[in-house]
Amino acid sequence: MSGGAGLELRELVKHYRSDAEIVRAVDGVSLTVAPGELVALYGPSGSGKTTLLLLTAGLLVPDSGSVWFGPREVSSLAASEGARFRRREVGFVFQSFHLMAGATALDNAALKLLGDGWTLRDARRVTRPWLERVGLRDRAAHTPDRLSMGERQRVAIARALAGEPHLLLADEPTGSLDSKRGREVLTLLRDLCRERAIPGLLVTHDPQARAFADRVHTLRDGHLTEGLDAELAMSLA
Repeated sequence: MSGGAGLELRELVKHYRSDAEIVRAVDGVSLTVAPGELVALYGPSGSGKTTLLLLTAGLLVPDSGSVWFGPREVSSLAASEGARFRRREVGFVFQSFHLMAGATALDNAALKLLGDGWTLRDARRVTRPWLERVGLRDRAAHTPDRLSMGERQRVAIARALAGEPHLLLADEPTGSLDSKRGREVLTLLRDLCRERAIPGLLVTHDPQARAFADRVHTLRDGHLTEGLDAELAMSLA
């Protein structure tokens, strides 16, 4: 077992100006995710879910409020410290896959480790079991143009999990997967959080994610509420 640090968002605010309008993407959000816990975050498109994940990872700076991972304030890290934090401690599954054309699935999944100074041999050795866990054992030598959208998504998931992160953040990780593969990925993410005692925050529209999460929250108009609000519950029924 690893991990042990919890995640805490404290009164986070992030507003954007669009022409004469102010978009309140995140408007005073507070949330705690304990080690070993997977929290699912639902909300309509444009409700601020991805902005909240980017703030959590330190990829955006909040207008006010703070992000804490254990004793560290992520939101105040210098650029170099923040980049090192994300490489070494955060498994971030992006909604866009960010795969390199011409590189194999194995090397694409190893990119985060390579960026942190690992040798190609060691990065491949550590990454290969994660490709197998997402069902891509026989596709490791395939380049992105030879992979389906769902397979590309699973490569991105393997890349996020390689190196055994201490914090899991996932933006629509099942968005391009069928129900069976989606359940497999959700099981993997839930089990990873529990086995390694790490906090996980999952942004999703997938109805079946509720069954794998320890808690569910709704983000709407920048505000966070516990559980599914009535409108979302009807749309996911």
